[in-house]
Amino acid sequence: MTCPYCLSENMEGALVCASCGRDIAAPATLVAERDDLLRKREELRDELKRARSEVEAFMRRRKSL
Repeated sequence: MTCPYCLSENMEGALVCASCGRDIAAPATLVAERDDLLRKREELRDELKRARSEVEAFMRRRKSL
C-alpha cells in the first residue's frame, strides 16, 4: 500500500505509514474521491490557462485597432 502523503510503500492493510507516521487507513471511497478531485482541479487549471490566453489575444487585437 502506498502512503498518499509521502508515497512510500507500506505493508498491505497498514493503518499508519512506517515512513511518515501518518494515518493511511483512509477508506477506498475517499481515496477515489480525492483522485477525482485532483483530476478535476487539473482540468480546471488547463481551462483557466486557455481562457487567459484567449483574453490576452483579444486584448492584443483590441489594442492594435
